[in-house]
Amino acid sequence: MNMKGYLLGRIAVLCLFAVLSASATANDRIKQNPSGPDAGKLGEDKNYPFCAGALTRFECRVGTWSANDRVSITDIVRASGNPLPLPYAEDSPEIFYRWGFSNKTVNDYLAENKATSLIIIKDGRIVLEHYQYGRLPSMRFRSFSMAKTFTAMLVGIAHHKGFIKSLDDVVADYWPEIRNSAYGQTTIRNLLSMASGVPFKELYTWTPDDDIWVWGQVLYSEKNRRKPEVITEYLNSKTQREAGQGTRFKYATIETEILGRVLTRATGKSVTRLTEDWLWAPMGAESEARWILATTDMAEATGGGFNATSRDYARFGILLANDGKRDAVEIIPREFLLDATDSSRLPTRAKPGIATPYYGYGYQTWIFPMKERTFALQGIHGQVVFVQPASKIVMVQTSVFDYASGRQDNVPWQKMTALWRGVLRSLGGTDD
Repeated sequence: MNMKGYLLGRIAVLCLFAVLSASATANDRIKQNPSGPDAGKLGEDKNYPFCAGALTRFECRVGTWSANDRVSITDIVRASGNPLPLPYAEDSPEIFYRWGFSNKTVNDYLAENKATSLIIIKDGRIVLEHYQYGRLPSMRFRSFSMAKTFTAMLVGIAHHKGFIKSLDDVVADYWPEIRNSAYGQTTIRNLLSMASGVPFKELYTWTPDDDIWVWGQVLYSEKNRRKPEVITEYLNSKTQREAGQGTRFKYATIETEILGRVLTRATGKSVTRLTEDWLWAPMGAESEARWILATTDMAEATGGGFNATSRDYARFGILLANDGKRDAVEIIPREFLLDATDSSRLPTRAKPGIATPYYGYGYQTWIFPMKERTFALQGIHGQVVFVQPASKIVMVQTSVFDYASGRQDNVPWQKMTALWRGVLRSLGGTDD
């Protein structure tokens, strides 16, 4: 071999070593635990199976809520060809949070809480990334109601692009088949704010007296497969209000499901394609995502059926933290995003401490009672994206909490909020 060939060979080896070293460094930053709290109850001995009934069967939750490829009907949101880089922070302070009279670490938190993934971001860089119960970064985790915020942002973009003429248009302007229902005469703005005034009991008991269970039967029962008229009939049976629209906040997933169908009718495109074209591609998602589809009308489950990797949830959080921009290009209209997430812009009924004893509620988004604008996407079993734009801090957690939010045991939610406040204090944010 001549000297030139030798030098080229050495350069190639050194380049390969640098790539492998960088990969090893990245992999070293990802902490993966094959087990986790209460792993036996969650199906560890069966390798966390995918099985039916995960809402009521603990052993099905880990596997089912991270294996959505096996759900019978989904539509694919393709990955971006220009993924947003997510480098690791070179040096970050250790994160502590207060619980009771003690300072706790993230390791303490994970040892006690049923999180399947946890990512913390500062200034667009990963501070830490942990997975439990054998979950992997490549897995897509069920969003549950975090999907509502995605839906709201699509509504804002559709309005900005002129597909929805006004947020004060009523639903029947785009879905005339339900003009005789109370929902049909509700404005898009009031649906965004969960303020239709139409009675709906969201109990999470999954029993016939639970309206979210009844609505689920309308959407997903096999006997209703490809019978969209069943949805129209059900909605047209809702003709009464228990409060004037726009006068009170009451959480109801059905209102987001109606928004999703308004989007499709207004734009002529599926929510899957809108997500891909208006959010996933421009924001730079690294992996494909999936929307679960209703069997009745093959529409996306905009109230809780989105599935994505935790890293891509983090990228969405970064987009929100940057006021809807990537590289100075506006993806989500800034004014709409502020209306959705800024407590100072909320009507009195929606402010923190009034909408609920703690949170306020914007456009399909939970608002923290803090001086600094801070908000959250949240799902019923501990799925969250927490965002504080001023400090550019984002926290993503997917979980398998035993009980839905607001039912029986709220301690896991309280600990998660305590961790978030600790993250803000540790990384230079504010939790006042």
